[in-house]
Amino acid sequence: MKKGHLAVDPRGLIFESYRIDGIRVEECRSIFLDWALGQPLGADMAAALGILKAEYVDGNPDHPMSEVITEGLSRSASPTGRKGGRRTGQGGSRTA
Repeated sequence: MKKGHLAVDPRGLIFESYRIDGIRVEECRSIFLDWALGQPLGADMAAALGILKAEYVDGNPDHPMSEVITEGLSRSASPTGRKGGRRTGQGGSRTA
């Protein structure tokens, strides 16, 4: 495996996380957030996570980053139910 060989992980953040001995799930979440924020606007995150799963998770099921990626996949598969901002469903504009 070569660092940054995946188009979905060009900086090799996820790749490097699997090389860190003793990394904890909290550290993996921080790395994952950095990775996610670095994705292009409008990127298909479910597809990107699927690629990461195939590359890393299947061969390293007990690694903390595998847990984070799997959690991300399950969350991307189920809608949160939240749409819009704070004022959605409040009848439009406020009057004083």
